[in-house]
Formats: sequence, structure tokens, C-alpha cells
Amino acid sequence: MKKNIFRSADFWKSAVMTMPDNSFFELIRSVFGKIKTPFTKQQLINDLEQFLLREDIQKAIAAYIDENDAKIITAAALFTEPAPGDLESFFTGEFSYAQLQDMIVNLEERFILYRFTEGKKSRLALNPVLEQVLMPVASGVQALFPAVSESEAAASLAAKTHCASSGLNDRSLAGLLSFVCQWEPFYRSEGVIRKRVIEAGKISFPGVDLEETLCALQILGLFYADGERLLPDRKSFDDFGLLSPRERGEYSAAALLAYGGIKSPAEILPPFHRMKIRETVNFIHSFLDYLDPKLFYREKTLNRLAEVLKAASGTDIICGEMIEALEKTGLIIAASRELKKPADFKNKTEKNEGPFIAIDSSFSIIVYPEISYADVISLAEFLDIKEAGAVVRFELNKDSAIRSFDNKTGAQEIIELLNRLSGGRVGDSLVWNLNDWEKRHGEVSLKKGVILCLCEERRFLTQTMPLAGLIAETVAPGVYLLAENAMDTAADALRGAGIDIIARRRVKGKTIAAGGNFPSPSPYSADEKIIVTDTKTPAKTGVRAAVLTSGFHAILEKMSLGDTEKAELSARINRRLVLCEAQLKEAVVRYEKLEARHMDYAGKQNIAKQAIAQQSPVEIVWPAGKSESIFGTPRALEKEAGELILTVVPADGEDVMRIPLAKISLLRRIKKSIFEI
Repeated sequence: MKKNIFRSADFWKSAVMTMPDNSFFELIRSVFGKIKTPFTKQQLINDLEQFLLREDIQKAIAAYIDENDAKIITAAALFTEPAPGDLESFFTGEFSYAQLQDMIVNLEERFILYRFTEGKKSRLALNPVLEQVLMPVASGVQALFPAVSESEAAASLAAKTHCASSGLNDRSLAGLLSFVCQWEPFYRSEGVIRKRVIEAGKISFPGVDLEETLCALQILGLFYADGERLLPDRKSFDDFGLLSPRERGEYSAAALLAYGGIKSPAEILPPFHRMKIRETVNFIHSFLDYLDPKLFYREKTLNRLAEVLKAASGTDIICGEMIEALEKTGLIIAASRELKKPADFKNKTEKNEGPFIAIDSSFSIIVYPEISYADVISLAEFLDIKEAGAVVRFELNKDSAIRSFDNKTGAQEIIELLNRLSGGRVGDSLVWNLNDWEKRHGEVSLKKGVILCLCEERRFLTQTMPLAGLIAETVAPGVYLLAENAMDTAADALRGAGIDIIARRRVKGKTIAAGGNFPSPSPYSADEKIIVTDTKTPAKTGVRAAVLTSGFHAILEKMSLGDTEKAELSARINRRLVLCEAQLKEAVVRYEKLEARHMDYAGKQNIAKQAIAQQSPVEIVWPAGKSESIFGTPRALEKEAGELILTVVPADGEDVMRIPLAKISLLRRIKKSIFEI
């Protein structure tokens, strides 16, 4: 854990010294017994610090830390000085309000947590004097985010679990590239995908929201809209291939999250999204770094981890939407409705020799998951996608081959690639057809580009540099074909050769420089990442804690005290407040009754009055058809029709309740923080 989760010891001392006097002196008496005069608060707090630094005391504190303590300590570290309400939200469903409040107060009494006020907000922090004891516990985040082994997951599923990587992966991305290249026009004039394109997409990409996915890929700059056409940006596809498979998935998931709110492809300008995409990718990367690909996680565990990282990073990611995007990109795989498993990219075979594709007699080509990004994108250049679900299948036909020839990839290149990927299983029929299509492709052609026309006395310019390098083809004497985007470069070259008048006849169009969203094969620097380490917590200390408490109870039994004093000191031992024998023998005992049951009407009345006076929360158990437990803050104790009625505001925000005191079977006052009045 890189961040510093402890303030200075002086800051802790200041927080303790600003406690209300009655709480401060009660805390000091719980450690030293009767306070000897003369004294100053500064001297007492220094003595308390030295007491907590003793080796035997720190060992006792460490021994007392149980599993629930460890969860709260770790959460306090991860949230970095959370408000009590943050912990209540985090542990919802695991601890009740009363349980959590009781555990937090207990950790305060044991000097593990302390409170301070920042602005008008109360915050919880870890005691820096106990850093050596608490740091190993605070680093053990696994306790907060439990996982399930494969054998445990298999036992909870109806059938044997087998997770296959799916979603927006390299093969489906290649399928989308092929699909987009097949359709022109792609959009209606108002920027909406044509109905027949949508219908075809549903067949090829079952279960995929085509509009959402393609908009996300446009945000990444992989595609761009040009009027009624959707076009791939070849440079961006090449840059995307420089990333690792996991990084490509992270960028895709980030783009899916950025998609919300975009109404039209015309609104997508990749540079405006770049910073947000990078922030989201770094967040996703940190989140996935925590997960073990050998384990399964429940969805509520993933949400909890995301919320912790969100609080630490200050991002505005909606955690549920992020997890949904991770599933869509195959970074997390649903083993069941509840159990999720992270994809294991490290276990992919890096030196698989193939075959990577299978070709049948009808030129249908199945692509296996082990294929590389570069190879499957190359296939998409000359194949038509037919299905991209559990099986990814392309087809080679005349139209798809012509598309490749138009992009200057010839039949021989296609044959060589198919032979390499299939292990030499390209049939003679496929070779003959490709060569025939290429021959016919060269017989009649339409060409697009910049036409350079030179009169006879100016044709020598084609021998000059850099103009010679721009000429793609000599169409006829004095007529030369240049690349589509070569107009300005050619004009500069001609001026450099001494030509001062150049005719430029333009056709209205649109040029878009997309891409640039993928800054490196590894875009994560150490100081950009949120690091969550998984340091194992210390071995269970339950046995040693039991030995300590048993020893203290044995000492207490031998002491000459009344029943009330013994009961109070026994409660202190059980609450793990007694760290050494001197705290028993020199104790100043002040008995405090916190609960009353059933027929103890006077006890319930006194506890209700104390809770109202101190505005302490209470736990109430009462029969209402069946036993019901309520947590809330009491407001008043009123007499009505000869009986006392307790008015309570429930912690869950429901309507105020009025409960007859006589019907309460348990009334327990939950202690407030020792740092509050």
C-alpha cells in the first residue's frame, strides 16, 4: 500500500487532548487507574503514548485483533480517514448499524481508532503510535474482498464451470472491421444506422448492441463517420495492435463507459474523450490488478472493491456500469448470474504454432481464439464476417477479395497468409478462384486519388524528389495518380521545384485525422496507478487472545471486590480493554448499565432517559407479531393512557415509531464515540 495511512503522533495526541474532559480522564483512568496529582493533560498524553509503545502492550493489542476488527482497520486504511457513514455504507448487508457502531467504539476504546473533525465532518483514523501493529493488518485487503476457488464455484453451480473468453475481443473486433467494410452507405442522412445494417448485425453479432459498440470504437478513433459512410482508420487499428490483449480490452471497456449520453455519431470527436479514456483505463487496470484469475468473485464483492478504489482515486465511475462493461469486453466472465471470474491473459499460449484457422470447401473460415491480433485484422481485410459469437466464422468470396485488391493486397499475399494460419491447408480451388478474381480485377478499374497532369515540357518534374515518391501510378503520358491525401504535399514539392502557378481543382469532401488515443503499448506509469497490494494478514490470534482473557479473568477472581465492580471489570476484559495486570489491580471502577430486558421496567426507563439525554442510538427488540429488531435514536419518553411510550427515529429513515416501554423485550444503549460529548 503506497499511500501513507498514518498521520503524525502529534496529530493523534492533539485529537485525544481535544476530547471532552470527562471522556479524556475516563480514558486515562482506564489505563492508569487513579490519576496522581499534580498533573497536566500534556504529561498524561505523553504517558499514554509511552504505555502504548511498550512491547508487551503492543503484543496484547495485536493478539486481540480479530477478523471483524481487521475488516474495519483495513477499510479505514483503504478509504483514508473515512467518515463513519462511509463505513456504514461499505459494510451494509454484513454488519447491522448497531454492530458496526459497537465495533468502532470498541476500537476507539482500545486505542486503535481515533476521531478528529475536518471542517464540520467527523473522520476516523488509525493510531500512528500503533503503526507497527496495524500496518500488516491494514495491508491485508483480502479479508474485505473474499473470493471463491474453482472447486467451490463448481460446487455452487448446476453444471461444471467452463469459462471461455468472449465479448469485444480481437476476433469480434476483426469481425466488426469486416462488417463495416461490407456496408456502404452505413448511415441514413440523419446519422442513424440503416435498418438493414442493424438486422444484418443481429445475425452476425448475436447479443451485441451494434450501435453502442461501434460508437465506443469511434470514441477510440478506430472508426470515423464520413457522411453516410463509416470508415476504419487504418493507423489507429495498427496503434491498437501495439497494446497487449488486456490493454485493448481495458480501452474498449473505457470507451463503452464513455458512450453514455452520445446521441449521434456526428458528436464523437476522439480527442475530446482522450483524457477521460486514459483516466478510466487506469482505474480499470488497477481494479483488475487486484483480482486473481484463478478465483471467482461475487458481484457484490466486485462492487465493493470498485467503491473503495473509487473513493481513493476520486473518479466518478459508476461501479455497476463498469463491471457490465468489463463483462462485455471479456475482461470479466460470468460463470453464473452471481459469480464472476477475471480473464487470465497470462495463461494464453504465446508460441502456439497453429493452426489458427480452419478452411472448408465452401471457403468458410473458422478463426480460433489463439490467433494474433495482427493476423485476425489482416483476415478481416479480405473476408466477410458471418458469425461472431461462441464461434467466429468468416467467408472468402468474390466481393471480399475485390475489397482486398482495391486496398493493394494481392492474391498471392492472401494465399500465403491463409497457408501459414491453416498449416498449409489451402485448397487448389481457393487458389484458382483468387487468381481469377485478381486477373479480372485488373481488367476494368475505377481509381480514386489526386491526379497530377503535366504538359510534355514539364514531365521532367516526375524525376525530382520528393515528387517522384508521391506518384502511385502513371495512368497515361503526362497523367499521374497520387494518393488521396497527397494534394498539399505535391503542391509543396512542385513549388520546391520552381513551379509558382499550380492549378488545384477540389472535390468537396471531408478528411479526418483520427487516432492517437493509444499512447503506448504500456500506458500506465507507476504514479498513475492506484496500487492495492494483497499482503496476508497475520496468523489468527484467537488462541492467544483467549489465553490473555482467561489469565485476566483468573486474576480478577482472586481480587477482593464487590459483585458490581467485578462485573464491570469482567466486561472490560471481554471487550479487550485490559492489556496488562496493572489495569485490573489499579482500576477505578464506574459501573455503567447499557441494557435492560423483559420485566426490568425501571432499568429500561433509566436507559431510555440516558439515551435521550446523550442522543445515543439504541437497539430495541419488541414483539410485533414476531420479534423485531430496530436501531434508531430515541427522541422522547412520554406518558400516554397510563403507560410510557418511547418515540424513536429509525436509522433506516422510516417514519418515527412510538413503542410502549412495557412491550420492549430488550433495550440496549449503543455507546457513542468516546471522542464525542
